[in-house]
Amino acid sequence: MAKPNYTFEKRQKEIAKKKKQEEKRLKKTAPQGEQPQDDLPQPPADPAMAV
Repeated sequence: MAKPNYTFEKRQKEIAKKKKQEEKRLKKTAPQGEQPQDDLPQPPADPAMAV
């Protein structure tokens, strides 16, 4: 039976934690009225609004 690779698991947890912290940091530094593009679906362009 193979030994579990605890170092790999720990590293994966650290990477996920850093990614989550970076996302939080970017969200905090974004202007208040502006949301990141990834979170909101883009509405279809309305040709009547372009006039």
